Amino acid sequence: MSEAGGGRGFGSSVPQRAPWSLVAAAAALCLVSATSVWTAGASPMSREEKQKLGNQVLEMFDHAYGNYMEHAYPADELMPLTCRGRVRGQEPSRGDVDDALGKFSLTLIDSLDTLVVLNKTKEFEDAVRKVLRDVNLDNDVVVSVFETNIRVLGGLLGGHSLAIMLKEKGEYMQWYNDELLQMAKQLGYKLLPAFNTTSGLPYPRINLKFGIRKPEARTGTETDTCTACAGTLILEFAALSRFTGATIFEEYARKALDFLWEKRQRSSNLVGVTINIHTGDWVRKDSGVGAGIDSYYEYLLKAYVLLGDDSFLERFNTHYDAIMRYISQPPLLLDVHIHKPMLNARTWMDALLAFFPGLQVLKGDIRPAIETHEMLYQVIKKHNFLPEAFTTDFRVHWAQHPLRPEFAESTYFLYKATGDPYYLEVGKTLIENLNKYARVPCGFAAMKDVRTGSHEDRMDSFFLAEMFKYLYLLFADKEDVIFDIEDYIFTTEAHLLPLWLSTTNQRLSKKNTTSEYTELDDSNFDWTCPNTQILFPNDPLYAQSIREPLKNVVDKSCPRGIIRVREESFRSGAKPPLRARDFMATNPEHLEILKKMGVSLIHLKDGRVQLVQHAIQAASSIDAEDGLRFMQEMIELSSQQQKEQQLPPRAVQIVSHPFFGRVVLTAGPAQFGLDLSKHKETRGFVASSKPYNGCSELTNPESVMGKIALIQRGQCMFAEKARNIQNAGAIGGIVIDDNEGSSSDTAPLFQMAGDGKDTDDITIPMLFLFSKEGSIILDAIREYEEVEVLLSDKAKDRDPEMENEEQPSSENDSQNQSAEQIASSSQEVDLVDQESPEESSLNSHPESLSPADTDNAAASISPSEQNSNPTENHETTSLDGECTDLDNQLQEQSETEEDSNPNVSWGKKVQPIDSILADWNEDIEAFEMMEKDEL
Repeated sequence: MSEAGGGRGFGSSVPQRAPWSLVAAAAALCLVSATSVWTAGASPMSREEKQKLGNQVLEMFDHAYGNYMEHAYPADELMPLTCRGRVRGQEPSRGDVDDALGKFSLTLIDSLDTLVVLNKTKEFEDAVRKVLRDVNLDNDVVVSVFETNIRVLGGLLGGHSLAIMLKEKGEYMQWYNDELLQMAKQLGYKLLPAFNTTSGLPYPRINLKFGIRKPEARTGTETDTCTACAGTLILEFAALSRFTGATIFEEYARKALDFLWEKRQRSSNLVGVTINIHTGDWVRKDSGVGAGIDSYYEYLLKAYVLLGDDSFLERFNTHYDAIMRYISQPPLLLDVHIHKPMLNARTWMDALLAFFPGLQVLKGDIRPAIETHEMLYQVIKKHNFLPEAFTTDFRVHWAQHPLRPEFAESTYFLYKATGDPYYLEVGKTLIENLNKYARVPCGFAAMKDVRTGSHEDRMDSFFLAEMFKYLYLLFADKEDVIFDIEDYIFTTEAHLLPLWLSTTNQRLSKKNTTSEYTELDDSNFDWTCPNTQILFPNDPLYAQSIREPLKNVVDKSCPRGIIRVREESFRSGAKPPLRARDFMATNPEHLEILKKMGVSLIHLKDGRVQLVQHAIQAASSIDAEDGLRFMQEMIELSSQQQKEQQLPPRAVQIVSHPFFGRVVLTAGPAQFGLDLSKHKETRGFVASSKPYNGCSELTNPESVMGKIALIQRGQCMFAEKARNIQNAGAIGGIVIDDNEGSSSDTAPLFQMAGDGKDTDDITIPMLFLFSKEGSIILDAIREYEEVEVLLSDKAKDRDPEMENEEQPSSENDSQNQSAEQIASSSQEVDLVDQESPEESSLNSHPESLSPADTDNAAASISPSEQNSNPTENHETTSLDGECTDLDNQLQEQSETEEDSNPNVSWGKKVQPIDSILADWNEDIEAFEMMEKDEL
């Protein structure tokens, strides 16, 4: 995210009032007029169907919010699989993800204004009373400044905004006397110590009770923060200042934005992902519109809309021009180096950039918004959800999906701008997928792996704050919302701030004088609304004509423009660049080509060959770009070859009442027994073996015959357990870890090895579950006696007939903790020291993914690898114009993703073999790639 949670919404159109006309963004005005003039060629959705879908969204929200209030409140979040609250310190740490949790009933505060948008005013009034009565903001806990600002401070301000609106209407909240605003002010003062730096950039974390005072605070020693972390404060802080009259909050947020602007790379006008808060040096020099940067750009444009300061629009337009010049490669948005913006920094994209089409709508740049949104939708149709990261040839890079709302947000704003009913159908698909794949008895569970359909015991607060808000507004007519949504702007967490703040308590100069703008090109600044005839020509199929070429981009077509290719030279007969799959270290011609690309070859003492690229030594910038591409391909090739024998995760799906397939556990495979990827899945009731460890002949063969046996890990080899339950007539086996409390959340899974002997006699499938996941099945047996599960390579669709017979479930019905998401990164090996996928997931902390992010790259290959040419490593963006089958690639990729060594973490990455050195002509020093590949 930059968003962690994710969302960045922005305000719909603007109210027609005199004060607004002085400050309105041209694009925002454009949004108003465009809504009324455009109708696409798709068949319109009937009022009745829109109401039906809107009511379905209301029911889904009730399911999520009701379960949070019943099973989790006053905890920060609901754990929907185990039907209990997630309390900081009482559950295994998830690293930076937990920085959003402050023991302040996060989900309740984040959901306040959603209740009003969904016309649940009575519930809103009750929720406000609970916040005032129960929430404590003085806890001794270290939290993310960014997350606390957008979720808690933003939630309190959004709640206050709608509370005073309801009070003015005269029916609800008549007792309200700005209590939420006073809490927001208290929280604002608690966040201010984070800005105690020479640069004005805030520390990334702060202790709610002790600030940054040492040693009590246990924070305040950090040196780096992400651009979005420091640049996503102005809306909430300025609103707090203008609501209360205390200008200090807006002043601090402005100072941080000013510093980021001054530190932009002057030749490219791009900003990096991570910056040193004390020196202002860029720590991560890659740049994009996704994780780590996204909401910085968003807040520049929205700050102009809300505050009326021309400098924010000037900055945004300057950055936007650079984005469209370097990062936008329609329909993709690829990270580049801020000092060498013509060089791509990675060959994959993160899910958080899905907000950008919505921001382009606010800007008034509709065509690229339609293109990128359509590409993302095709990826969703392929995988049911948008993976946390996916490659330029649309393979899964990181397979998690924590129910992020960014794509729904862009869908809503594209529909608002175009009126095209196509986007209503997109929203309908999102609703269906959420109910079909993410809904569990106690709420909605994040997807741990979009390929297996497994779940994670997680329902982030942004899911309620944003997803249901955008989906409901997508299908709602104006009369379906009890207030005029156009009087408000959405924050990045979709909280509502009134536009009348633009003329309230304006003690700060409208024109920021701390920065110079004389070098900027005024042609970048659009001071008037674009003509709607330019946005939407008199072609009723305008939007459809843009989408149509992208319909098959994920499945059938080679993506064009994904990586800049010298197509002109190919047409003129020049030879295409050397591909990694063709490289031979003994070929003199190949060595000469490497030299031209700035790539040198070093023979190591252990027989390996090390490749190092220094872009400045390349014959030309085009050759340097070819060299970087070659290095990235070589890394992918080496990575795939090391994983040829590895097996993917498997799925254990509980299909009996009351689960009906809604609970999916990711299981570790075995190197023996029935291969579920090649044979039909195994379905059966479960039974515990006796002895439970399965290390001797079973004494209860009648109980396990024809069933799937549950066995405890330990005391003998896995293959011995398998033989004993197979001899007793079991049709499959599930080994449950004997280490109490172990979980895939905190320990990477592994696959079970054989006993060193011939295991061909084992013909039943064997899967492994950690203790926490296994206890879900054991608890289900205790409560329902007969529990049926499905063992497969991927979760299967639920049986609608069985679901229709579902009875109300108890609060423990939905137990499930699914397995580790296994990243299928194409750039992990021998390039960066990465963490486990759990720690490197795109979660609610807006730091960035670590790309192949210099124009100097290094990779090592063994002599045996030099001449190999595995077909699974061919790029779909092949330069000779041939496309490999993406379905096969996805299958081959998933079959080679995990570590096949027993008891070795699947998520563990190879250590870097050498530092990645920078060799630019710019005034920058040598730098290393980030050791963590995380968001």
